Amino acid sequence: MPRRVIAVEYTGPEALRLEETDPLGPGEGQVVIAVRAAALNPADGKGIQGQWGADLTKLPLRPGSEVAGVVTAVGGGVTAPRVGDAVVAFRVVGGWADEVRTSAANAFRLPADADLAQAAGLLLAGTTAWHLLEATGLGAGTAGADTAAGRTVIVHGASGAVGELAVQLAVLRGARVVGTASERNQDAVRALGAEPVVYGPGLEQRLRALLPDGADAALDTVGTDEAIDTSLALTGDRSRVATIAAFARGAEAGIHLLGGGPGADPGSALRAAARGPLVDLFARGALRVRVADGYPLERAREALERVMSGHPGGKVLLVPTALPDRRLLG
Repeated sequence: MPRRVIAVEYTGPEALRLEETDPLGPGEGQVVIAVRAAALNPADGKGIQGQWGADLTKLPLRPGSEVAGVVTAVGGGVTAPRVGDAVVAFRVVGGWADEVRTSAANAFRLPADADLAQAAGLLLAGTTAWHLLEATGLGAGTAGADTAAGRTVIVHGASGAVGELAVQLAVLRGARVVGTASERNQDAVRALGAEPVVYGPGLEQRLRALLPDGADAALDTVGTDEAIDTSLALTGDRSRVATIAAFARGAEAGIHLLGGGPGADPGSALRAAARGPLVDLFARGALRVRVADGYPLERAREALERVMSGHPGGKVLLVPTALPDRRLLG
C-alpha cells in the first residue's frame, strides 16, 4: 500500500505520522506521480507549527509542496506529461509520500537522465529567487533582453537555498554578484560565480571595499537588520531592495516585501509563470541545487528537525524509494 506522511496537530516535527493509504487515481486534468524525491522546506515546518493558521478542520495536514518522480497515470484531457515521463512538480499537496496526485499543469517534464534529487528542490526556492530579481528590476525582460546585464547585485544569504539560486540567475543574466555568507560557505558562494563576503560586524565596510560605487540592487534572504541596513546604504534606493524575511524591518524601510509575510506581495502569478523557464534552465545544466541529504519516509521527523535547525547545508529530501541512482542521496 502507498504511504504518506501527515501531521496530526499544530505543534512541530513530533506531530508527523506515517500512514498507509489507498492507491491514487487521476481525475480530469490530473496526473499521478511516483515520488522519487520530495523536498522539505522551512515553510513546511511553519505550517505544521500553525504559523499560517491553526484550523483544526484542516487536520491532518499533508505536507510537501515539491517533488520529482515518474508519471504513473494520467487523467482525461491530459496530453503532457505522459506515463513514464520524469517530472518535477510544484505546487503539490501531500508530496511527502510514495505517490502524489496533482494537476498536470503543475508537472514539468525533465530529461530522462535528470538528477531527480536536485530537481525536487528546485522550484520553491527557484521561483522565490526569480521573484526577488523581478521585483528589483533585474528580471529577464522582454524578448529575451536581460535587464540585469552590467548591473551589480548584493545577495544576502548567498549560500542558502534561495540565495544560491538568486546568485545563479543573476549571473546568468549578466550581473556582477556579491554574496554574503558565513566563513565556512565562502568557497560555495565563489563556486556559483559570485564574489563572497563574510557577514557580521564591519559588513558595510567590506562591501564598500569591493563596491566603491555602490550596488544596483540588493536581495535579502536572511532578514537581519544588518542585511537591510547595508542594502540601503549600498544601493541608496529602497525600490532596488527586496526581502523575503525581514517583514517588520522592511516595512519600516519601505522596501519590497515578498512572499507569505504580513503585507508582502506573494507574487503568485509571477512565480507560477517562472516554473517553466526554471525547469528549462535546469534541464540545460544552467542551474544546480545543492543537496544535503536524503531520508526515508520513516525518518521524516528527523529530516524536518534538520531543516528547522536553520543550517541544513543544502536541500533536505525525503526519498520514498531506494533506487540505485546514488544522486538521490546528494
